[in-house]
Amino acid sequence: MYKLLLCWRYLLTRYIALASIISVMLGVATMIVVNAVMLGFTTKMQDQLHGLLSDVTFESWRSEGFPDPQWHMNKINSVAGDMIEAMTPMIHTPAMMTYRVGGQPMSRPVQLIGIDTETQGNVSDFFTYLQHPENREKPSFQLRNGGYDVKSAGKGGRTVYRHDMESAGWDYRRYNVAVRERLEREYEARKEQQRLERLRRENPSAVVEDDAPEMDWGDDIANVTQENIFNPAKEQHAGAIIGVGLSSVRRTDRDDPETGEMQILDRLALIPGDDIQLTFPASGLPVKLQTSSFTVVDLYESKMTDYDQQFIFVPIEKLQQYRGMYDPGTGEGMVTRILIKANPGADIDVLRDRIRAEFPEEMFCVTTWRDQQAPLLNAVYNELAMLNVLLFLIFAVAGFGILAIFYTIVVEKKKDIGIMKSLGAGGWGVMQIFVYYSLLLGIVGSLMGLGLGFLLVYYINEVAGALSFILRSEVFNPDIYFFYEIPTIIQTSTVLKIISGAIAIAVASGVLPAVLASRMHPVESLRA
Repeated sequence: MYKLLLCWRYLLTRYIALASIISVMLGVATMIVVNAVMLGFTTKMQDQLHGLLSDVTFESWRSEGFPDPQWHMNKINSVAGDMIEAMTPMIHTPAMMTYRVGGQPMSRPVQLIGIDTETQGNVSDFFTYLQHPENREKPSFQLRNGGYDVKSAGKGGRTVYRHDMESAGWDYRRYNVAVRERLEREYEARKEQQRLERLRRENPSAVVEDDAPEMDWGDDIANVTQENIFNPAKEQHAGAIIGVGLSSVRRTDRDDPETGEMQILDRLALIPGDDIQLTFPASGLPVKLQTSSFTVVDLYESKMTDYDQQFIFVPIEKLQQYRGMYDPGTGEGMVTRILIKANPGADIDVLRDRIRAEFPEEMFCVTTWRDQQAPLLNAVYNELAMLNVLLFLIFAVAGFGILAIFYTIVVEKKKDIGIMKSLGAGGWGVMQIFVYYSLLLGIVGSLMGLGLGFLLVYYINEVAGALSFILRSEVFNPDIYFFYEIPTIIQTSTVLKIISGAIAIAVASGVLPAVLASRMHPVESLRA
C-alpha cells in the first residue's frame, strides 16, 4: 500500500511529472485524430468507389466489344449464379465532348458510358447521385420540366449552391431556342443592312432597294414536312447525364449575409436543357469517328473528382446505334462490359476466379472493384502505415523525455530512498515504486489524451475552419479531397492499441531509473 501512496504523492507534488503527462497526452491525442481521419478517408473513398463501380466487371479486350451479351450473362450465371444478385450490360469508350460557352466552342476529353436504365441501378448506386429527385427514384434519359436540386447540403457548415439549376429543364431549353432564333434574325438583318449600305457607297446616285431574289425551292419543299424537321423547342436529342465537374466552370466561397453560413457557389456552363456534341470511334476497322448530338438531361455528383470530370452516361441502345455495334449475324447489339453485383456476404475474389476460369483470358478481363482501384487504395494504406510508424517514433522520443525526468527524480530522492531502505524496504520494493509511478503517469496521460483526441475528432471540421481562418489558407479543400467535410471513424481496436502502446512506452521509460534506485546503498544515499 505504501508504494501506491508514494506514487500518488509524487504525482501530485512533483510538477516536473506534468511534462511527462502532457507528452503522453499529446501523443495519444495525435495518433487518435490521425487514425480517425485516415480511416474515415479510406472508408468514405471505398464506399463511394464501390457505389460507382460494380463488385465484378466482365470486360472485352476488343474496343468493338462482344456480341450476344445475354448468352454471356447466362453462362456467367451457370458457373456462379449462387453468388450473383444482378447483372447489367454496358458500353465504355473514349470520346470528345464539344459544347459552346458564350458562343465559343469548347472541347474536353471524356469517357462515354452506355447504360441500361432498367438494370444499371441493380448493380451500382449511380442513380442516387443524380440531381433530379424523380431520376433518383425512376431514372430516365428524358428531359424534365424543372425541379432539379439547387443546393447540395454538406455537414461542417458547407453548402454547395448551384443557382443555374433553378431554370434547368424544358423552360430553359425553349428560352434558349427563342434567344438563338432572335439572334439569328438580328444577324441576318444586320448582314442585309450591311449589303444595302455597301451598294449605296458603290452607287450613291442610284436608289437602292431590297432586291434580294426570292428563292424558288420548287418540288424540293414538298419533301420537307413538319414531321421530319427537328424542333429543339419541342424535341430533344438522345439524353446524356454528365458529371458536375464537366459542367462547373467556377467555384467561389462566401458567407451568407443573412445567416452567416459558409456557402460554396458553383457556376455551371452546362445544365439540363443544353445540347452537346460527342465524337467517338465507330465500331469496326479502319477506325472512323462518329459525331452525334445529345441533350443534357441531368447532372450527377459522386464527389469523386476523377469520375465527376470524365464520365458521361447515355442510353446503351443509342450508343449501339451510333457506333454501329450490331452483330451482322443476329442483328443484336454488342457491348464492351457486363457489370456484376455479388450477393451480400459473397467473396468477390472467389466470384472473379470462377468467371475467369470459364472464359479465355486473351479475350476477356475479369476484375473486382478493388482490383480496378488497387493503386489508389494501396497508396492510402501505405500512407497510413508510414504515418503511424512516424508518429510512433515521435512517441518514442517523448519516452526518452520521460526517462530523463524519472532519472532526475531518482537523483533528487536519494535521501528518501535511503530512509525507506533503512526502515526495511527492499530493492524490489523501491523499484516497484518508480515502475508504478511511470505506469500511473502513462494511464493518466493516456486518459487525458483519449478525451482530447475524441474532442478534436468530434469538432474536426470546426478546428479545420479555425485553422484556415488563422493561417489565411484553406486547410481542407473539398475540391482536392472529394468531400465537403472531413470524414472520421474511431475504431475501438485502434484506440486500444494506441493507449496500450502509450502506457508501455511510459512504463519502459521508467524501468531504467527504477533499477538505478533499487541498487542504491542506504548509507550512501543518506550521506548524499
